[in-house]
Amino acid sequence: MLNGLLLTGGQIAGIVIAIVVVILVIALVAWWISTRNEFVRLKNKVEEAWATIDVYLKKRYDLIPNLVETVKGYAKHESETLKNVVAARNVAMNARTPDEKVQAEKNLNSSLRTLFTAVSESYPELHANTNFLDLQNQLKTLEGELEGSRRYYNGVVKSFNTKLELFPSNIVGNRMGEDYKKRPYFELDSAEERQNVKVQF
Repeated sequence: MLNGLLLTGGQIAGIVIAIVVVILVIALVAWWISTRNEFVRLKNKVEEAWATIDVYLKKRYDLIPNLVETVKGYAKHESETLKNVVAARNVAMNARTPDEKVQAEKNLNSSLRTLFTAVSESYPELHANTNFLDLQNQLKTLEGELEGSRRYYNGVVKSFNTKLELFPSNIVGNRMGEDYKKRPYFELDSAEERQNVKVQF
């Protein structure tokens, strides 16, 4: 009867191999779930960071018409420049994807820079306009907040993109669908664009 309960060496080896395989499968499933969850966390951080940028951009877009109206009263000869600012603002407001938004923001920054350069050189009487000075300070504050938000967004995007490209996490990321593709950075192309829009005279 005792002989029937004893296992042979081959049977013991088979049981050990089965246990090892089960442990490996459990470890692989746990790693897969953990990696997938990390991608979900990073994607949500990227979207939250983008939403924060969007809030500041909306405030900026709301500020621009007031700025244009104030300048219009003084700078009658800058109508083309003012039209360009309004057109660039409208394009930026209607941009939907991060790529479109980044390009539209570059154009808007360029238009604002042109406006402030023209105004600072030709219309010194604007220096005394309290409405203009208030709008100028608000825009300056928003530019600082936008810069911080862009920096945070780019940091989160870097983490997301790195995880998406590194082995073996890229195996999981590549199977998670369209929402888990490489994200663009919110970058500016030239050294001039990297400077905040100058809003002081």
